[in-house]
Formats: sequence, structure tokens, C-alpha cells
Amino acid sequence: MAKKQPVISDEYAENITRVEELAYELRIHEVMTENVYCLDPDIHMERALDVFQEQRFSGAPVTEAGKLIGILSIEDLIRALRKSDLEAPVRDYMTTSPVTLKEHDPVIEALKTFARTKFGRMPVLDEEDNLVGIITKGDISNGLLDALQRDYHAEELIRYRASHLFEDIVSSRTSLILRYDIRKGDFIHGGNASSKIKRALLRLGASPQIARRCGIAVYESEMNLIIHTTHGGTLRVEIEPHKITMEAYDDGPGIEDVELAMKAGYSTATNEVREMGFGAGMGLVNIKRCVDEMRLVSTKDRGTNLYMIMYLNDTEHSKTSD
Repeated sequence: MAKKQPVISDEYAENITRVEELAYELRIHEVMTENVYCLDPDIHMERALDVFQEQRFSGAPVTEAGKLIGILSIEDLIRALRKSDLEAPVRDYMTTSPVTLKEHDPVIEALKTFARTKFGRMPVLDEEDNLVGIITKGDISNGLLDALQRDYHAEELIRYRASHLFEDIVSSRTSLILRYDIRKGDFIHGGNASSKIKRALLRLGASPQIARRCGIAVYESEMNLIIHTTHGGTLRVEIEPHKITMEAYDDGPGIEDVELAMKAGYSTATNEVREMGFGAGMGLVNIKRCVDEMRLVSTKDRGTNLYMIMYLNDTEHSKTSD
């Protein structure tokens, strides 16, 4: 029997730490190591062993004419040692076509890739596929700590309580609408809209757990628009005193089987997108965990509308833990 996915209630969301939240906001280039030591593919494995011992490396990129062509790990050196083949060139033992990350990807995608591959370090490329850095779990930890320190010193930011704002305006229905256009394949800016929405909610006085749940739901919706649509789509968020309504819609290829799309791990992402660390098939599952109500309407070749609602009033319908 499949393990039941936990529901993210308000109480559970309070335990979503600022560190986890920052993983969605920070970009890889903000935490990676630059000025990477690269190996020449034609040096002997013995020389590579000396470099690893001197620099205390467990792996290093291999470049030729400035382009990444492989990566050499400590395991590759062990294979050469077992074969007494240290006179062989690095290119004979390196891993070709290594798993890489893009410098503008969110740190959360690096963490997902680390979990999926079990690698200790990964090369980071720019949009022209030039090597610009390398990232390890240690780099991520240090980057998150630095960001937490910056957060601490930025707490003087003025925040307005949403309830006061709405109380001062007399109307039959008062709401604030945020709208963002999302472009197909725009991984560089992926996550920007969700970060802005979360920041707006906090400044309006939303609780941290509400802002975090909304941020995760909108991030996954945003990435779905980037990955799966034909031309991109639109994110629309309506904030009212008693609820937040989020909508993601597009005129793309639609979803042929909505029930299947809701299953964990199911994805129609291309191999190229998967190699970038996206398209794991958990987006809709994560959204459903975070919101109180979710409705997915899709017609093949006519687009998709995803509706999400979070209630702010305890007397309204809200998620509860099972």
C-alpha cells in the first residue's frame, strides 16, 4: 500500500523553517563556489591523485578549451589504482556527460538533484553552457546561513497588517489582485513570481505559515507553466480578508488524464528538462498538500486552469491533519 502523503496544516507549516523557505528563494550562483580548479583531460591519473591529495578534493571538473567535458571523482581514482593504471590519462576514467545545474536555478533544485543522484558535488553552467562554478552540500549550508544572517538584520522592514488595510476601505467586496505573466522555458526567472507573492503576503501581515504554504503552491504552479505549456501562462492571486485565491492558467496542450497527473511521480517533462533537475512529477502533489481547496480543469489542446484556495479565517473550511 502506498504511503499516505502528510497534509500540511497550519500547525505543520509552522515547522517549515526559514531555511527550507530560503531554498526556494536563493539561486545557485549565490551559494556556489567560483574559481573552480579544473583538470586537463590529458594529464595522468597519478597527477590527478596528487591534486586531490594536495587540495583535499573528492572530485573535480574536467575541461577542454574552456568547456566542461567530464568530471573525475575519488571513485574514478580508486578504479585506476586497483588496475595499477595511474599512467592513463584522466579522459580514460572521467565520467562524461556529468549531471549539471544552471547558475540561475533555485537552490531547491540543487537539493532535489543531490537527493536523486547521491553525488557530492555538481558543476554549475551558465546559459551558454560555460562552467562558472561548482556546488556542494556544504556550499548550500554556508549560503543558507549567510542568508539567515541577512534576514536577521532586515527585520526592520515595515509590514502592514492586511486586516487594517481592508478595514479602512469600505466596499461590498475588497480584494488585492496580483498578476504575473510566466514565459515558457524561462528557467532563469523561475520562482521570481512566487517569491514576490510571498513577500507581499508577509508585508500585508499574513502569518509566516500562510505565506510559506502559498509560496510553495505558487512556486510549483509557476514551474509547471514554465515546463509544460506551449507559450507560458498567467499566475493570478487575489487576497481578501478571509481567503487567498490563486490561479494558474494557460492555453497550452492541456492534460490528457487529470487523475493520472495527480499521482506522485507522474510527469510528462522531457528528458532535457529532467536532466536540468525539474519535472519530477511532484508539483501537483505538493500543491494539494499546501492548500485548503484545489481544482484542476484541463482540456487536451485547449489549456489548463488550476484553482487553489487558502482560508484565513479559522471559522472557514481549513485543512486539518489526519
